[in-house]
Amino acid sequence: MGVVGAFMVPHPPLIIPEVGGGRQKGISDTIRSYEKVAGMVAGLKPDTIVVSTPHSVMYSDYFHISPGDTAEGSFADFGAPQVSIGADYDTAFVKKLCMLAANENVDAGVGGEKNPALDHGTLIPLYFITKKYTNFDLVRIGLSGLPLTEHYRLGMLIKRTANELNRRVVYIASGDLSHKLKEDGPYGFVPDGPRYEERIMDVMGRAAFGELLEFDELFLEKVAECGHRSFVMMAGALDRTAVNVSRLSHEGPFGVGYGVCTYEVDEASDGSGRNFLDQFLAKEEIRRSEQRAKEDLLVRLARKSLETYIREHREIRYEEVRDGLIEEAKNKDIDKMIALLENERAGAFVSLHKDGRLRGCIGTIAPTRDRLADEIIENAVSASTRDPRFMPVTVDELDHIEYSVDVLSPAEPIDSPDQLDVKRYGVIVTNGGRRGLLLPNLDTIDTVEEQIAIAKKKAGIGVNEPVKLSRFEVVRHT
Repeated sequence: MGVVGAFMVPHPPLIIPEVGGGRQKGISDTIRSYEKVAGMVAGLKPDTIVVSTPHSVMYSDYFHISPGDTAEGSFADFGAPQVSIGADYDTAFVKKLCMLAANENVDAGVGGEKNPALDHGTLIPLYFITKKYTNFDLVRIGLSGLPLTEHYRLGMLIKRTANELNRRVVYIASGDLSHKLKEDGPYGFVPDGPRYEERIMDVMGRAAFGELLEFDELFLEKVAECGHRSFVMMAGALDRTAVNVSRLSHEGPFGVGYGVCTYEVDEASDGSGRNFLDQFLAKEEIRRSEQRAKEDLLVRLARKSLETYIREHREIRYEEVRDGLIEEAKNKDIDKMIALLENERAGAFVSLHKDGRLRGCIGTIAPTRDRLADEIIENAVSASTRDPRFMPVTVDELDHIEYSVDVLSPAEPIDSPDQLDVKRYGVIVTNGGRRGLLLPNLDTIDTVEEQIAIAKKKAGIGVNEPVKLSRFEVVRHT
């Protein structure tokens, strides 16, 4: 048996009449789509319904799978406590899935539950489904801050669990789209919001699940979506599976996007070519290899410093690696780079990224060493082991780390935010002994106001506290 169908659905509380109080008429297309989804689920007669939801407990490094035998929830938080739904959990499915996750080193399990009540990301799909079908057990899975690839991997284990237990399983990927579609919406507007809507509905409407893995993590944060990881996990549950897709509806009149798509398993096809995670990882390896081949001398020095420290637990000396790095770089500006490293003093930041997300960033505002080469060597080690926001980099991660080195110009005091430009200048904010810095030209920062606010937050300076401003320029090496 296994996974027999899957559905992408939103979870606006106002879709429930007792909550919406008439406002639900504004998303009538979504309601009609939900009713069709419920009828399709009933026709598939699943033994188990798996729901992935962004509103269960969510951890940065762990997938929470709800424990216990049964659960219930209501819309009390939305003013309708009289609307409640309960379900029995498929405990055998949960046990098997947790065992497979442990065996495959996927960080998932039943620990860490904070609220056993069903969340609205689960309740809303069940509200429609249980009107037409009730003969099922439930598995509820929260999302995490882990990479998209890990969400896909957990989806693959859901498929494997369904097959090994011989369950008929329907997968419900609960999630809204961008929350940034209208100026007068609850979360405001960003231009990338509608762009995400168009792109995600195109991808999901074609069942082109491999493209889900190609969305930039910073872009996803910027558009304030809540369902993307849920859709990726569903894609994993349909790995190597041919599907018949139907795009039922897409609307967002209240400033949040709601999309509904259905995926019926096509048992007549073998699903060849739909091993999307394998394809994505192969492309990523080629991309990283090509990127490494283009790294300039400064970045190669940062990489050599970090990798040596992690593997051999020692800091390199510039002289011991100089000739080898120069031979590898073969850069047309190599003489300029050598002179910069050996003859100049400057502050420098080393930034690490993995899977499209920041993995560490440490630097110096002004030079602390006699030459830039030593500044980079020290800061590369610090970025990998001493950034308090992250655990130290491990040997297994080294092949996946991408680097940039920012060389700073001397900071200069300024009188007004009008003298800043987020693309050109970094900012330093100072209040007494507290000081915060933010580099320029960061993907998620669009305005000077945002730039100053984040720098103040990093320094522990209150939003309304006064600060002295300085600016600096950087040369970014990749």
